[in-house]
Amino acid sequence: MRTCRYLFRVCLVLLATVGWSVAGAGPVSTPPASRPSFGQPSLSPDGHRIALVADGAIWSVAATGGVAHLLVADSGTDSRPLFSPDGRSLAFVSSRTGNGDIYLLDLASGRLRRLTWSDAPDRLSGFSRDGRWVYFDSSRDNIGGMQAVYRVRVSGGTPMPVSLERYRNEEEGVPSPDNRMIALVGGGWGAAQWWRHGHAHIDDGAIWLLRNDGSHGYRQLSPDNARALWPMWSADGKSLYYMSDRSGTENIWKIGLHGQETAVTHFTTGRCLWPSIAANGRTIVLQRNFNIWTLDTATGAAHKVPIHLQGAVAGPGIQHRRFTSKFSNLFLSPDGKKLVFIAHGQIFAGSTSAPGRASRITHTPAAQFDVAWSADSRRIVYVSARDGIDHVF
Repeated sequence: MRTCRYLFRVCLVLLATVGWSVAGAGPVSTPPASRPSFGQPSLSPDGHRIALVADGAIWSVAATGGVAHLLVADSGTDSRPLFSPDGRSLAFVSSRTGNGDIYLLDLASGRLRRLTWSDAPDRLSGFSRDGRWVYFDSSRDNIGGMQAVYRVRVSGGTPMPVSLERYRNEEEGVPSPDNRMIALVGGGWGAAQWWRHGHAHIDDGAIWLLRNDGSHGYRQLSPDNARALWPMWSADGKSLYYMSDRSGTENIWKIGLHGQETAVTHFTTGRCLWPSIAANGRTIVLQRNFNIWTLDTATGAAHKVPIHLQGAVAGPGIQHRRFTSKFSNLFLSPDGKKLVFIAHGQIFAGSTSAPGRASRITHTPAAQFDVAWSADSRRIVYVSARDGIDHVF
C-alpha cells in the first residue's frame, strides 16, 4: 500500500513537472453513432407545437410530428423549455453561465433575458396562468441541497420564496388556474433522481396543496408511498395530473381535489418522464423511452410523435491550454495504453504513448472525482455534483 501511494505521488509530481497540453475537443476516442434522444417536452397553449430537448439544445416541432427546427443552442446545456400562457415566450434552464439559471426567450424577436442568478441550480416548473410569474425550485436558501419553491416576475427582479421549509424537500410547484393554490411535490428526492429506473423509498413523495395567500396552509392530496412528480392542473382547476409509479410502472394519474385517483395510462413497461399539459387540458406531452409521446387526457390514448432534427448544434470551441498544477486522481487503463486524470476539477484523457497531451472529457461547473475504468478500457465511470447532488455518470 505504501508503495502504491508513493508511485501515485510520483505520477502527480511528473504531471506537474512536465506539464500537460490539454485540448477541450472532447473524448480521445470517437463515440459510437447513436440515434437522437428526445426529452423534456412542453406543449404550446394551443397544443399545436412542442418544444423539446435534444443534444443539449431546444427544438420546436409540430404536435403531429415532422421536422424539428432549432430554437436555442449555446455553449452550455439548455433544458426544461416551457411555453408562457400566451404562447409568445419560452422559459428554459441553461448552464451557459453556471450551474443552471432560468432564461426567457421572446419567440417573435429572439430577444433573450436572464431571470435568475444563483450558485445553486434552478429548476423550472411552470408559469402562473396570467403569465406574470415564473415558478421554479432551488436549494439556494435551504439546507443540505433540499429544494424550495420560488417565483420570479417575467419582467425580472428578486425571486420570492413560495414554500421554504427547512429540512424538507419541496419542488415542482405550479399554481392553480385561479392562482389560489400551489400544487407541489413534498418529501423524497424524486425530482433530483428522476433518472432512477425502478422504485426506491428515498424517492417517495406526495402531491400537496399549498394555499397561495401567505398562510402556509398545507393539505396532502396523494399518498406518499410511491414516487409522485410533475403535477399538472386541469383546465378547470378541479383536478391534477401527475406521474406516479404506484402501479409498479411509471404512469400518468389523475387526482381530484378531494383525493379520488384514477390511472390515465396503463403502461406495463418503459418510463413516463417530464410530462407537460396544454392550457386547454386536452393533451399531455411526455418523454417515453427517449421519444416524445402525446396523451389524450379524455381517452388515455397515447401515441409516439415522429421527429426528425433539422439543424446543427455548435459544440464548444477547441482551446489548447498548459496545466502545471492542481492535478489529482491519476488512473491507468487496464490495457495500459490510456490514462485519465483530474485537473482543475475536470477529467482529461491521454495516451501513455504520447505523454504531455490530453483531451478534456467533462465540461461542467461542478468538480468530478472517483474515476474508474471499465474492464475493456473503453469507458470510465465517475462521480459529479453537476446536478447539486453527487451522481454517478
